[in-house]
Amino acid sequence: MKNQKGTVYLIGAGPGDPGLITVKGAECIRRADVVVYDYLASPTLLGYARKESQKIYVGKKGGDHTLSQEGINDLLVEKAAAGLNVARLKGGDPFIFGRGGEEAEALVQAGICFEIVPGVTSAVAAPAYAGIPLTHRQFTSTLAFVTGHEDPGKEESSIDWKAVSKIGTQVYFMGVKNLPKIVARLLANGMPRQTGAALVRWGTTPLQQTVAGTLEDIVERAETAGIKAPAIIVVGNVVALRNRLRWFEDRPLLGKRIVVTRAREQASSLVQTLTDLGAAVLQCPTIEVIPPESWEALDGAIEQIAGYQWLVFTSVNGVRYFFHRLFERGLDVRALGHLGTCAIGPATAEALLAFGMKTDILPKSYRAESIVASFRSLDVAGKRILLPRAEEARPILPMELNNMGALVDEVTAYRTRAAEESKELLLESLEEGAVDMVTFTSSSTVRNFKSLLPEKRMSALMAPVTVASIGPITTETAESEGFKVGTTAETFTIPGLVSAILDHYGRAANSFPKGQETAKNQPW
Repeated sequence: MKNQKGTVYLIGAGPGDPGLITVKGAECIRRADVVVYDYLASPTLLGYARKESQKIYVGKKGGDHTLSQEGINDLLVEKAAAGLNVARLKGGDPFIFGRGGEEAEALVQAGICFEIVPGVTSAVAAPAYAGIPLTHRQFTSTLAFVTGHEDPGKEESSIDWKAVSKIGTQVYFMGVKNLPKIVARLLANGMPRQTGAALVRWGTTPLQQTVAGTLEDIVERAETAGIKAPAIIVVGNVVALRNRLRWFEDRPLLGKRIVVTRAREQASSLVQTLTDLGAAVLQCPTIEVIPPESWEALDGAIEQIAGYQWLVFTSVNGVRYFFHRLFERGLDVRALGHLGTCAIGPATAEALLAFGMKTDILPKSYRAESIVASFRSLDVAGKRILLPRAEEARPILPMELNNMGALVDEVTAYRTRAAEESKELLLESLEEGAVDMVTFTSSSTVRNFKSLLPEKRMSALMAPVTVASIGPITTETAESEGFKVGTTAETFTIPGLVSAILDHYGRAANSFPKGQETAKNQPW
């Protein structure tokens, strides 16, 4: 008889950088009916989950428990007993100071099947991102992981401080509040005062902050820097290697919290580039790209494709939806061999090339006016031009081409509509002052972003936020909608927008932004 109960996957979600999730961990999230996640599990990992899966936050922060450990245990049992597969995301590794063992015991007692999916622990990852190797042949070959926060119910410490003090490198979890006590016990048990020590806060995330010193001064240094949880403590002479091996904290956008408003299916390159440069990126797609209400106009144009002389694309979406319908009609690129092609921007040209067609006209400036200028040198009088694009696009292109005597058929290939999937997180971040920049890549992202903001609070929420625009048309729209634009790309592409952002922040590597060390919010 088939077991009707589900399976619980206790997954190590890694130390904060969503790229450090294991392949198996990501696959378990994809298959799960329910995703239960902690405060230290990156929300980005929820992107692996199916839209219809249930997402339940059970995190705890600064002693504020959304759900007690017993409640979490009961929740896992309840969901699995109902026949659902559960992905339980725990920061770091579930079995290293993660109470995963307790959750596994509860599942065993309830007769629930479970699997353990190990994760990258912050004890290893945070020092690595801070440029501190935990072992090194010239320094030490011994390593210990130690809790800095024992069960408060214990009458005495169960840590053998005399033995720990003899270990070459020590990594302490949850020890920020007890740092003075930890240092005092190590010194009392014979560790030299000049032994290296460091604290790494928000390790592997764009908000990473590292303070390094020795046992003699680390408490004072940590207090001066305002270091708070979550942070790990590293003790050992390997800390000295940080001066030569630091790499992550020198990224030019480290610590900058940037909102990307582009449609999710188009945002990956911008998100990845900003992340690689060190930014914390909040994906807040304000538009969703969807098919037109009817394919009749586009399908009709495709049936008459032999009668056209030019095919003009103004976006990647136009290319994608046009070829989708071309293939649906039983045709392929061979039906387009007689056509001249024009594309706005290199991304659109690349999308066209992916379907086997080169672009005959690629304007120097990536806007409709440049296409018009390019066609002025050609004789298009009487020529039929097919323009598959968004439902509500700017009218200047077909109007000017018609004025030149061309016969333009403008057909709807796709539509956009407002999206509100990240509205709650966006407003919370703005209220907390946890947004440094908002990026706009089109006029529609501007208008839809504005619709997410409370009208009476918009000015106050956006006052400390820099607006970055992909080009002058988007800037004009933003300013007309009441936004103050801080930087506009000179080249109207995603790389151009990134370049403008780097120029705005001054391409040099940034130190940790002043005041950010006390930010209460988790990096996105």
